[in-house]
Amino acid sequence: MIKTALPIYLASKSPRRRKLLKQLNLKFKSLSVDSDELVKPNELPHQSVVRIAKEKMELARKKIKNGIIITADTIVFLDNKVLGKPKDEKDAFRMLLKLSGKTHQVFSAYCIYNTATGKTITEYVKTDVTFRKLTNQEIKDYIKSGSPMDKAGAYGIQDDFGAVFVDRINGCYYNVVGLPLSKFYHALLRIL
Repeated sequence: MIKTALPIYLASKSPRRRKLLKQLNLKFKSLSVDSDELVKPNELPHQSVVRIAKEKMELARKKIKNGIIITADTIVFLDNKVLGKPKDEKDAFRMLLKLSGKTHQVFSAYCIYNTATGKTITEYVKTDVTFRKLTNQEIKDYIKSGSPMDKAGAYGIQDDFGAVFVDRINGCYYNVVGLPLSKFYHALLRIL
């Protein structure tokens, strides 16, 4: 159990990350930071998620002067291309069709900052995810649910129909959800 006198802040709009922190029995407050989350050309996926998590931290540090601040970012990587959040339903269909029957990588990075000590920890985790072959109708039905629209790669592995697309994973399941819990927990212990 993590105990700290400092307040903990999660600077993320993701309901999935909030749920994961609750799994750790953390008492925290949520705030949002508006980061563009753009991937730069020729940037490796782990470099992108680490940079974006750090950029979010810089924005969060302007709002929070006392506490433990947590930021994170997740991207899906397939065929040397980053699949971000879909722009519209057509984009979601295109992404899911690309993922169908293939193995892709999910990269999540987190950044934790302790205002009292000035210490920062930034780390990332990679997980391989293999999709089974999807039918066009399955993809269309999933898109109609609205679920893919706020998720990197246009799918969620947790709490929705997207879970049945996944044939297997190699690595941390929670990383695919948006925060590699075990590694993150140990980083949090180190920063207190």
